[in-house]
Amino acid sequence: MKYIELFAGCGGLSIGMKSSGFKLVLANEVSAMAAETFAYNLLNENLNSKDISHCFWLKSRFKKHDPRRLREDYRISSQLPKSEVFSDIPKPTNFNDLKGGMLIGDIRDLNGFVARSNKLRKEISNSFGDGQVDLVSGGPPCQSFSMAGLRNRDSDKNQLPWAFADFCSKIKPKMVLLENVTGILRAFKSEGKLYYAWFEVAKAFSLKKCGYVPVCLHINAKFVGAAQNRPRFIMLCFEVSLVKKIMSSGRLGEIGRKVFSRSLDFLAEVQGKGNCEYDSNFYYDLNKGHPIFDEFPFNILKESPFGNEAATVHDAIDDIKVAGLVGRKSHYVKVVNKLSKTLDTLSSHKGGVPPNHELRSNSLRVKARFRLYQIINEMDDKSVIKELKLFIKDPLVADISDLVFDSIKKYSFIDSGGEPCFFSSKEELESFLVLIKTKKQTQRALKSYLPAPAALSIPDDACHYDDKQLRTLTVREMARFQSFPDKFEFRSKVTTGGKMRQFEVPQYTQVGNAVPPILAEALGRVCRELLALGK
Repeated sequence: MKYIELFAGCGGLSIGMKSSGFKLVLANEVSAMAAETFAYNLLNENLNSKDISHCFWLKSRFKKHDPRRLREDYRISSQLPKSEVFSDIPKPTNFNDLKGGMLIGDIRDLNGFVARSNKLRKEISNSFGDGQVDLVSGGPPCQSFSMAGLRNRDSDKNQLPWAFADFCSKIKPKMVLLENVTGILRAFKSEGKLYYAWFEVAKAFSLKKCGYVPVCLHINAKFVGAAQNRPRFIMLCFEVSLVKKIMSSGRLGEIGRKVFSRSLDFLAEVQGKGNCEYDSNFYYDLNKGHPIFDEFPFNILKESPFGNEAATVHDAIDDIKVAGLVGRKSHYVKVVNKLSKTLDTLSSHKGGVPPNHELRSNSLRVKARFRLYQIINEMDDKSVIKELKLFIKDPLVADISDLVFDSIKKYSFIDSGGEPCFFSSKEELESFLVLIKTKKQTQRALKSYLPAPAALSIPDDACHYDDKQLRTLTVREMARFQSFPDKFEFRSKVTTGGKMRQFEVPQYTQVGNAVPPILAEALGRVCRELLALGK
């Protein structure tokens, strides 16, 4: 089965799609930094070389093979007039060269190319001669929908799901898979009214221009095996003819038929009125055990290879916690490493210390704070934990209470010289907490016996759980939580800062933005099963 991936990022979704039996027709990604990783692992191509045959820039201020392309601000090149940019899009006689490759640039520019060339539209829609595209998949950037973001309805990035719908209206795949953060389910306030982004996106795919039947799901990657608590919004959209074949197949069961019937009614209402009243019950929540997931084929989305127990932080990274050494791999690591069979990569990794596992150095002051986070994880009294966290952020707000000191004095801390120490008085403890204060509100130590938390995208979001590893996490450790196989090698710079955060996508961000491959593989199998029912 054939798929196109939009907002491809570093390739997490494509690993799963390929593993579940899909063949890539075309990929699109706006960031050359993320595309560099995608190409290296899934197209067997190094964008730092001059021998590039699978990747094409839609627009760039620089000529082909100019290394500055890999670091340019795509926002600038996308807005420049045609006379001031270079494009790698081949002539109509050579459109077939795009097959199985990557287009680097803004999806809105891609939509413009497709709108201006009916031949290009037909070639992509027909998989460059292989027949109708089965699936278009992708995860539009989510920063403005995320609860950790600015929650700005009018953010430029909030318009990208509509650009996704515009592309699908032109290419007409049989199915669409859209992935996003669950923050998209929570309302924005705009001009005194509530605005539900996910519902508006569902309507956009249902308008006559697109004509798809949407089914909206709320799922968590940990239920299919990822070692991370990572809830996601998933929207599956279907051609009307495909839905009717699925419903008549006899494979769905009563609840499944009701779900699709309701979605058909939604389509009719949107197309009939051009609008539809908000319905909070239109998405189906695996996290609450919704019965749709007991029906074929949605039960795939809660079939973890590890049974009823979620994979943990310990399962994911304990074998690589000591610099330069590799311990015994857990069942989890062995399972996710099997996903490397679908890679077409330049990586030479065959065992030993995996790539992207360079330990980051931290100051003694930061290490002392990390040790406190580890101690907090060992404590049970929530009131004590709350008081400690408040004091770390603002040590001048109040004195440490006797309850807190009595609860914490038995633990071994790290002093300014990096040596273990205990505190014999509240005054000593307070002086220590003033020394290690921080404005960071999300920092924490990992809990080895739980899946990793959802909010992990920058190096100092969390520190290690081992008291001999007072450090932040490596790119590889982050990737392990997400279920990336060790042979998958992240490219480009490791991290960034300042204004460059607005357009650069370094390795840590690539991991944080990605769809967990093990979730993508499960979603791919669901899509295959549903498409097969329409044959």
